[in-house]
Amino acid sequence: MAAHTAGKPCARIRTATLEVAFEESGGANGTPVILLHGWPYDPRCYDEVVPPLVAAGCRVIVPYLRGFGPTRFLSADTPRSGQQAALGNDLRELMDALGIGRAILAGYDWGGRAACIVAALWPERVIGLVTGNGYNIQDIAAAAKPVAPAQEHRFWYQYYFHTERGRAGLTQNRRALCRYIWQIWSPLWTFDDATYERSAASFDNADFVDVTIQSYRHRFGYAPGDPTLAAIEQKLAAQPTIAVPSIALQGEVDGVGPPASSEHHHRFFTGAFTRHVLPRIGHNPPQEAPRAFADAVLALMSEAGRESGSA
Repeated sequence: MAAHTAGKPCARIRTATLEVAFEESGGANGTPVILLHGWPYDPRCYDEVVPPLVAAGCRVIVPYLRGFGPTRFLSADTPRSGQQAALGNDLRELMDALGIGRAILAGYDWGGRAACIVAALWPERVIGLVTGNGYNIQDIAAAAKPVAPAQEHRFWYQYYFHTERGRAGLTQNRRALCRYIWQIWSPLWTFDDATYERSAASFDNADFVDVTIQSYRHRFGYAPGDPTLAAIEQKLAAQPTIAVPSIALQGEVDGVGPPASSEHHHRFFTGAFTRHVLPRIGHNPPQEAPRAFADAVLALMSEAGRESGSA
């Protein structure tokens, strides 16, 4: 399928901290759906997910996360934090700015973390949740505990970013490094240079390196968080459960979070929960399996419609 939104002009809206760039499709009165990309990706991963959602009557919002593309910080004094509380709070503030009371949230990697956080802490804002892998809220208190050697190996890039050599490497080699990440995280996905470059342009954001480095250091307790987000981070430390209807999409060949890493995540979901393992799919399900991703969103929308009709 041809890319749907490649080259589509961005809208922009201000929150307390950011000028958020986003792409919007569908009617203003449609069911709100917010699609959230991961690291190191951008909204182009949803180009083939958007059309079936719009056809089903959705209002689809695809924002650029902090540190990506045209999204900008409003103040030079704001910490360039990539911590989980920042991502979740950004999403909540974006919904407020757009006047969206409730939405279906769908994302993976960093975007899945933002979606899980809003679903856990502000469930009244969420119709349903589609999350890559499963429960993406970090357990920072336990982050220093070693895991199996095979999984430690998969986290090499996080340990690399803990060093100043890693910061310099990301600064100097961001195109090559992020492309390598795409390859090893989605080993069966064949993408061409043009596909990669459409997303890689978003990594030229002036805050990309700082936000990335802070994110991977903070999650292990090696960097302080933004003090204004401390209360949210404290709530996340309790590993809150998610009560909204949720669908987890787990790539069978995910090179960073294989199926075994999420098979017990159901314990974090107290509402209706379904987990699908997607054959031959890696870490980027919306771009590798766009129909399956769209179908998950539409399933939640359909279920919400049935519940509303029977209320």
